[in-house]
Amino acid sequence: MGTSKKLSYLLRHSDVPNEQGWIPVEKLVKEFGYTEKNLRQIVSSDVKHRYEFSADFKYVRALYGHSNHVRIKWNAAIPPATLFHGTAKRSIDSILKDGLKGMNRNYVHLSETKEDAIQVGRRHGEPVVLAIDTQKVIDNGGCFYRLPHGIWLTHDVIYDVYPC
Repeated sequence: MGTSKKLSYLLRHSDVPNEQGWIPVEKLVKEFGYTEKNLRQIVSSDVKHRYEFSADFKYVRALYGHSNHVRIKWNAAIPPATLFHGTAKRSIDSILKDGLKGMNRNYVHLSETKEDAIQVGRRHGEPVVLAIDTQKVIDNGGCFYRLPHGIWLTHDVIYDVYPC
C-alpha cells in the first residue's frame, strides 16, 4: 500500500485518530514510517482536499470519508437550493426506494456542481447524478455541513432525491 493510501486508511477507517479525527504527526513518524516532509507533501498535493493540518502542524486529519468512530464537530451551514450526489447506475433503484444513505461512511457526501458529482459517480461505475432539494431536507429536520472546496456533508436523505 502506498504512503498516501495508507494515510487515507489510517485517518478515515482505523481506530488510531481521536474523536475529532486528529493523529499526532509525531505518532505517524514514529509508528508508521512517515516523515514530516512526506506528510506535508501528501496533504498539499491531494487534489480532493481530504486532509488538513492543525494550525501548529502537530496533528493531521481527514476532513471527510470516515467510516470509523470519528465525529468531527462541523458547524451547520445553509446550502444552495440544490446539491448533487454522484453514484453508479446500479445503485439508483435502491436509492430511489430507500433514500440516499451514508452506507459505511459517517455522512452522505454531496457536491455543489453536477460536474463534480459525475466525477464521484465514475469511481463507482457508470455515473448517475442525483439532485437534492436541500430546503425539503431541512424542512424534514436535516442539516448540512460545508467543507472547503465545494463538499457538503449531511446525514441520510430520504426526501426528494431525484435523477437529473
